[in-house]
Amino acid sequence: MKPIDWNSLGFAFLDTNCHIRYVWKDGAWSDGELVESPYLNIHIAATALHYGQAAFEGLKAFRRKDGNVSLFRPQENAKRMAMTARRTCMAEVPEAMFVDACKRVVKANLDYVPPYGTGGSLYVRPLLIGSGAQIGVAPADEYTFIVLVTPVGPYYKGGLQAVKALVLDDYDRAAPQGTGHVKVAGNYAVSLYPHMQAQKAGYPVELYLDAKEHKWIDEFSTSNFLAITKDGTYVTVKSPSILPSITNMSLQQIAKDLGIPVESRPIAFEEISEFAEVAACGTAVVITPVYQVERAGKVYKTGPETGCGPVLEKLYQAVQGIQYGQQPDTHGWNVDVD
Repeated sequence: MKPIDWNSLGFAFLDTNCHIRYVWKDGAWSDGELVESPYLNIHIAATALHYGQAAFEGLKAFRRKDGNVSLFRPQENAKRMAMTARRTCMAEVPEAMFVDACKRVVKANLDYVPPYGTGGSLYVRPLLIGSGAQIGVAPADEYTFIVLVTPVGPYYKGGLQAVKALVLDDYDRAAPQGTGHVKVAGNYAVSLYPHMQAQKAGYPVELYLDAKEHKWIDEFSTSNFLAITKDGTYVTVKSPSILPSITNMSLQQIAKDLGIPVESRPIAFEEISEFAEVAACGTAVVITPVYQVERAGKVYKTGPETGCGPVLEKLYQAVQGIQYGQQPDTHGWNVDVD
């Protein structure tokens, strides 16, 4: 293992000792093996390549204050991957196998878990693909489940940084009755081009509206939408076309624990400037404050331009406190690796 400068880690792939790999064939999963090579041999007619049978998850392992390493809510990722597998006709990964796979691969790469106090973590990426050959449009007869890991640093160094977002009305992320509610790889391919367009215009993130009317807020390109109203209520989107975020789920529970009212409901875009604080939330960063949203040349102010609003800051610190073992894990979200 080459020395790592833990304080300069970004959010990018870095080779580790190994990944773990399972194969489903004839109705059963293999026992899983740790594989050193980061490359995968795959049939040229694999359904993942031709028909989009590919799904992934994202979670993290943290070195806590007590020195132990734990995964954050892996059971919820397992449930979500199973939902995606059902929607895309892939073999489901049993929850116990999913969690055990994550624990095994993290344990095999403990040296790559950033030390407590650096703000880093070990990013865990489970991947499920159709690896069996199929020329007709049909599900594969073989599936491969992989869990890879890589160390990452804090997304924002020096504290939360507010960003501006752009609504691109010429693009939709997911169609009504489509696959927006599951974590299919193709959903992210759809967002690549508009994301590049937003970045060229100077906007780090783009906000998608519902594909049917372009009236209701759906979600950001890779994150759920949440807001704090002026009377202190946590509001997030209820829509059949968005991915159920585990981070959002956790933040809602923490908000309730802190006595903050929580609402999950359709949110009309015209409400955007009425909120006191707005953010995107997801695994990579937890919370990304959004200080303004632009649509069709009109700018809507949505929060402080620097730093983070007080409620979002409190929620962010609470989640990080649980993950790093600085606060009590009253809901049993941390799963020990050892």
